[in-house]
Order: sequence, then structure tokens, then C-alpha cells
Amino acid sequence: MKRTVTAFLMLLLLAAVVAPPQAAADESYNYSFWGDPVPAPNPYALDRVIYGDEWNLGPLSSPQDLHAGDDGRLYMADTGNNRIIVLNRELKVELTVSEFDNNGKEDSLNQPEGVFFARDGHIYVADSGNKRIVVLDTAGKLARIISQPESTLLRKGFQYVPIKVVVDKADRVYVISRGSYEGIMEFDSGGSFTGFIGTNRVKFRPIDLFWKRISTKAQRQQMMQFIPLEFNNLDLDGDGFIYTSTSEEESDKPLKRLNPSGVDILRTRGYFPAKGDTGNLEVGNPPGSSIFVDIIADKAGMFSALDSKRGRIFTYDKDGNLLYTFGGLGSQQGNFRTPSAIEVLDDRMFILDRDNNRLSVFEPTRYGSLIRQAVIALEEGKSEEAANSWRKVLQLNSNLDVAYIGIGKSLLKEDNNREAMDYFKLGNSREYYSEAFKRFRKDFVMEHFGTIVLGIILLIGAILVTVKLSRRQKNGQFYQEFGIIRNPFYTMIHPFNGFWEMKYEKKGRVKIALGILLLLVIGTIVKRQYNGFVINFNNPDQLNTLNELQFIVLPFVLWCVANWSLTTLMDGEGKFKEIVMATAYALLPLVLVYYPQVLYSNVITADEGSFYYLLETIAMIWALWLLFTGTMTVHQYTPGKTVVTMLLTLVMMGIIIFLGVLFFSMLQQMIAFVQSIYREISFRL
Repeated sequence: MKRTVTAFLMLLLLAAVVAPPQAAADESYNYSFWGDPVPAPNPYALDRVIYGDEWNLGPLSSPQDLHAGDDGRLYMADTGNNRIIVLNRELKVELTVSEFDNNGKEDSLNQPEGVFFARDGHIYVADSGNKRIVVLDTAGKLARIISQPESTLLRKGFQYVPIKVVVDKADRVYVISRGSYEGIMEFDSGGSFTGFIGTNRVKFRPIDLFWKRISTKAQRQQMMQFIPLEFNNLDLDGDGFIYTSTSEEESDKPLKRLNPSGVDILRTRGYFPAKGDTGNLEVGNPPGSSIFVDIIADKAGMFSALDSKRGRIFTYDKDGNLLYTFGGLGSQQGNFRTPSAIEVLDDRMFILDRDNNRLSVFEPTRYGSLIRQAVIALEEGKSEEAANSWRKVLQLNSNLDVAYIGIGKSLLKEDNNREAMDYFKLGNSREYYSEAFKRFRKDFVMEHFGTIVLGIILLIGAILVTVKLSRRQKNGQFYQEFGIIRNPFYTMIHPFNGFWEMKYEKKGRVKIALGILLLLVIGTIVKRQYNGFVINFNNPDQLNTLNELQFIVLPFVLWCVANWSLTTLMDGEGKFKEIVMATAYALLPLVLVYYPQVLYSNVITADEGSFYYLLETIAMIWALWLLFTGTMTVHQYTPGKTVVTMLLTLVMMGIIIFLGVLFFSMLQQMIAFVQSIYREISFRL
């Protein structure tokens, strides 16, 4: 028995040693252009974790807010202990405020949830329990109190519970009140309420609006109201713009940057909106989108947001590109249980954990420092320094697309357009690639202007000669003899005559039809792989030639079979091979457009892509018209009956697909049943 237990324990130990390590919950990553999470080095590393006992203040209790002042101090709202703690750069306590003198009377804070150090040297505290804003000087003495406002702008029953506060350069005070869906409350320098700014838009489903429109007044009163979601946090950047966060799930704009008028001006030039996790959110623990509880403005337009659902910090640049992410939920140091606030002081990042009652201090790693240096250098116009930093970043993480974009921006500022195009392409930035290509194309045209003009003249001459030769015809002939190869082209221009000749004068050939279908398949493959970068959004790793057979040949065959099956019951005169030829001939405009499209797409910018899509739309309409006339001519239907037949053909295609899926599903189940019987018999024998 002892030998058995010993052997079992040895096996467990061996399995633990040789088993592949699993990714940690706080592993850093980024997202590629295609939405796939890509592993990345950690941008920040844990420096220390501080508990209240280390400051001889007793344990913290549900701390809710952090703010790094311009004076280099860190201000903390220790909510459960009803106090404000002020730390210096060395994270030593300089001041604690819980009680103060109010006109000769002892007064105290009650559940403060927000704190802010203003440029005028005052500390603004959102004294949530007392429903007021308390303004203190740097010594902790009371300067003034902004009490609950009274205004006709406030709705009936409005409850004023300030939870966050910031103050701009003009001493305007902006307050978030719990339950205030009207927006951020604005107070002037004197403390008078002036109105709301930045109201979130209402989200609703169209069906809900429809039922609300047709319901009676009594029914509408019982329905769920469409109310905007309230803000939960805010911060002020150096330019006076307000960053806000909202705890809204499945939102594309949970983070905003508001100007003084309350208009969101946050740039969204990244691959995805600044909304945290963008991957497969249907699985995982916990599932669903990120839920932000705090946001901070950083240097050079960077900003970071704190996700309470997964305990992650997401940092973006001013264009909305995700720079890095780190953090995670957990009880060990470096992770969080209930993160409540985030702040940046110099290069260090501070995270408050409300349930663990601790302050986590993070220092940037070499990877994180290089990214910050590159972003700041580019913002300051030091393009060469920025490019060098980005190249060092790529040595640590070659999968960071934003690094390629950063190098491309630096090269663009140096007028190195050709090389900038290569980097923008590596970074999948079509906007900046278009700008670089536009400059490169202009320089190329100016350098080779004579050669280009001569080529255009020769091309026009060749076209004129070709048109002149094609107009030669015999006198008195109504139908021109085009031959079996040229018949599809004649049919494009003269569909009624062309399809008539195809059917009754035997000028159509199945092999020509199949050739057109083959050219369409090849053209689609070429188009997907070699279209210009600015309009090609296909993932090269997911391109598969068999898919073109699936999405072109299979619908073609289904259309022909369904149309033939249906028209045999509707007195159609078309034979199956005539249906095949008519359908294939109708696809010829797509073939003739796809190949020039590929060439055109490689010489245009993103702003000029409208003509590209116009050509494709014209080809689609042309092909649909040819399919209509071909079906009508082959079966000798009236226009109305032709339209009905085409619609019923689509329905028949759906029925065939359903029956096919059902058949293969039953076949798969039968095969599995036979295999299970075979295995059972094998085991018993």
C-alpha cells in the first residue's frame, strides 16, 4: 500500500513538472487589427503594496478615490474611515483630514468618495455622506463649502450626492452626483450651479420604441423608461478637457473626452473603440465586456482606464490606439479584488483596491518606459527620437502594430513617404498609409510626368483603333455574326438578341460558360489577395481558395438546379444547359470589372475608394439585369412571371440547402451509430 501511494505521488509530481505552464490571469496582451489577442511583455511591474498600518494610521477602509496633484502629492479618499490622506512623492503621510473647524463648530467628513487638488492650491472633497463639496486649504483648514444646489434646472425629486469632483483652470467645478443621469453638474467659481454638460445618449431597441409609440398612456407609465446611464468617474487633462467613464456594458463609447460644451471629442482612430477588451467576450470568467470605474489623463494625450470586471488597466494614446494592458483579479499581490481608483504620478501607476484595503504601486518596465518615451517624443516633435524608441519596442514585441505606426509617423514627418508606407502597412493603418501614398504618388507623377502622358496617348490611340475595327459590319445584316467566343460580349450589350441567339441559333456553348465561371473564381481570388491595401480588409491568414468555390461555384450550381427544378413545373422552355449558359453569361460584367479593379485599387487612396465601389455596384446591377433578361428569354416568360420565378428560385435554393444539411446531419449520426455498435462488438469479442 505504501509503495502504491508513493508511486502515485511521484506521478503527480512528474506531471506537475512536465505539464505546460498556463497563462496567468494578469498576463499582458494587445489586440491585433483582426481582433485577436496577442501576447506582449508586461508594461508595468509591481513595486510595492502599502497597507494603512504602514503609515501608523490603522487599516484603510473601502478607499474610493485617488488624485495626483500638480504639487507632486497623492490625495486619497479613505471613504470608510471618513478621511482624506495626503502622501508625498516618497509615499509618506503628510496630512490627514477627517475633522475641521466650520465657523467655530466642529465638523467632519462623512463617507467622502472623491478628492481633487486644484490649481489654486485648494483640496476639493466630494463629501458624499453630507451631500456637499468641502474645500480645504493645504493645511486641512476649511476654505468654503459648496452645498446642495437649488435651481429650476434640477428635476423634481433630484437627489444630490456628489461622488467625484474636478476643477478646471477657470475655477469651474464639475461634479458627478450619484443617480444623476442628466450629465455632469457644473458650478461656477463662486459655487453657483449653472447646468449639466455631457449627457449620455439613450440606448434602446427599435422594437421597444415601436411598442412605446403605439401604447396607451397607462401602458407607457408601466414600461421601462429610456434613461441615460450616469457617469461614474472623471478626470481633467492639461488642456482643460474632461475624461469620463461610464459603467455601461456592451458599449462602444464607455470612455469620453468632453470639451467645455460637453461634446465628446475623443479620437477613435484605432482598430477598435477605446472600450477595453474587444475579443471573444461570450466565454471566459467573467464573461462580457469591460466595465470601467475610473479614467486618468496622462502625458502626451495618453489616458488609462480601470476595468473592474477583470481588474485590468488599459492605456491608449491620443488617437485611441491601445498601447498596453496589464493587471488582473486575484488575492495575490499585483492583482486586485475590487479595484476602485487609478492614478499616475510621474511614471508610476497607483491602484486602489477597495476590498483588500491597500494601495498597489507599479513601476514601468523597460518595455513600458520605451512606449511612453516614444509617444511623448512624437508629441513633442522629436520624430527621430520617437522612431528609435519604437524600434527598441519592436525588439521586445514585434507584434505591436502601434509601434510600426509610430515609426511610420516619424518617417512621414521626415518626408520619407515610401518607407513610411511600408511601416503603415505593417501596422495596418490605412488612414496614414493613404496620406503617405498620396505624397509619394504626387512626387512620382512630377518626376515621371512625360512618360505618363506618352503612355496615356498610346493607350487612347489603341482604344480608338480597336473601336474602329469593331464597327466594321456587312450592309443590310440585322444580326451580326460574332461567333461563339464573342457571343457573351455581344450579349452584355444586347441581352435580348444575345440570349435569343444563344438559345435558338445555337451560339451558346457550355464550355464558354464554364470558362466565364472559372475566370470569375480566379478574379475573386486575385481580388481578395492582391487588392490595394487601403481597401483590402481580408486577413491573409484566413484566405482560402476553397472558400471561393464555396461562395461562387456552389451558389451557381444551386441557382441552376433550383431554377431548372422550378421552371419544369411552371411551363419553362429552358433546358438545363441553357440555364447554365444564361447564368454564366450574366456573370461576365463581374469578370470584366474585377481585374481592372485590382489594378485601380493599388493606385488610389482611401478617400478615392468611392469610385472603386461604384464600379462594383454597376457590375452587380448589370449582372442582375442580364440574369433577369436571360431567364425571361430562355423560358419565354413575361417580365412579371420572371421576377416571381427568380424569387421562388431563391426560396428553392434555401430548401435545397436545408435538405442537404439535414441529410448530412442524419448521415453523420448514422455513421456515429454504426461506429459505436462496431466498438461495442469489438470490446465484447
